[in-house]
Amino acid sequence: MILDRDLDLRAALTPGPNGIRFAVVPTETDPLTFVRSGGDGFEGVFYFSSPDGAAIGGLGVASKLSFSGSERFARLWSSFEDWALPSPFRAFAGFSFSPDGPSSDAWSSFGSADAVLPIATVLRRGDESLLLLAVPPGVDEQDIQTRLVSMTDPGRAPYPNLGDHTLESHPSVSDWTAAVEEAVGAIDDAAIDKVVLARSVVVRSDSAPNGFDLVSHLERSYRQCYGFGWRSNGATFLGASPELLVRLNDGEVVSNPLAGSARRGEGDEEDRILAEALMRSVKDRVEHSFVVDDVADRLSPFVESLAVPSRPSLKKMATVQHLSTRITGAARRGTRVLNLVGALHPTPAVGGTPRAEAQAFIDKVESFDRGWYTGGIGWFDSDGDGEFAIALRCGLLEGTRAHIFAGAGIVADSHADLELLETRLKFRPMLELLAAT
Repeated sequence: MILDRDLDLRAALTPGPNGIRFAVVPTETDPLTFVRSGGDGFEGVFYFSSPDGAAIGGLGVASKLSFSGSERFARLWSSFEDWALPSPFRAFAGFSFSPDGPSSDAWSSFGSADAVLPIATVLRRGDESLLLLAVPPGVDEQDIQTRLVSMTDPGRAPYPNLGDHTLESHPSVSDWTAAVEEAVGAIDDAAIDKVVLARSVVVRSDSAPNGFDLVSHLERSYRQCYGFGWRSNGATFLGASPELLVRLNDGEVVSNPLAGSARRGEGDEEDRILAEALMRSVKDRVEHSFVVDDVADRLSPFVESLAVPSRPSLKKMATVQHLSTRITGAARRGTRVLNLVGALHPTPAVGGTPRAEAQAFIDKVESFDRGWYTGGIGWFDSDGDGEFAIALRCGLLEGTRAHIFAGAGIVADSHADLELLETRLKFRPMLELLAAT
């Protein structure tokens, strides 16, 4: 049993100004356990966690917004205000790399910028866990209560055993490395300074994986990452991203761009040597500075002050280590996290610089739909606070077919074979789960 069978949902609900009925109930349930146990009973399943231990998991859809185009984040906030959510309710949100939204059939259940208020959410923050209920007009609260109290603990997620599988690279390895060489040529010609080129691998298996079981495995293996899952119409987008796009909390702005990467060593000594080489690498420091400078410039109009470290630090993941800079600031009055998301996306960590020229190059050479990969995923609330990770180290599940994604930042000193190796390292978190032999 996940929730208390004595829960009296009808007595707990309070009508809101928009017709949705709200309730806040203390609980000891873990957000990921909550969505894993109840996912089959609701259409729409959502999850997001932070490295500091905060997490939020939601079931069902009480209300949803979706907008596309260059003003998608402003329109999202404007319509979201009509929900009049009381504290501590939050909306889950995700968005695509392209402002026009995903274009392929695989991404048909995901919009350009979507926000969802679940019917039932478990929020964990610090030592407190709360069950947040939002029952829309016309929905029987007794039915919701019956479904919730009948949920049982699913136990530890089993390691996926998906049978035989095949892998398909999109584009082919030779075409991708040719695109890297073309990008280096464009940089030499001063057409662009940096561009991020992505790859996709399609994994076809005998059996369909459980998306939120995979999230559980990713969280255990990559504790420094932002875990996420979003299921809509049977398709699940999930991952464990190392990169914070932006967080706004009580007036404090934080962004943590990552750019410049190296593999992890086989032992402590090799790992130290690789880390020191990464910190000394002119190529990687230049790539990193493009991102940091751009993020700082784009945050500047929204802050009273901004602190940008003069040199990067290292962020070490299981397979890759990154150059990392944690940028902090004090937000101007009236700033909302969606203002910051709209200003920052796409950073040079996922697009390139100059922004327009890099985007034009990506549009020319990339042969697949990124969808929400290199977009963002997170949450926001009625105060305008929120937290968004860049959607990296991720995959899209459609039954027995999974699309996984990785990319590399191309600058003047890039070499196609080394950039290919970087993408292979970034594929590993998902491939180790989907293509284990």
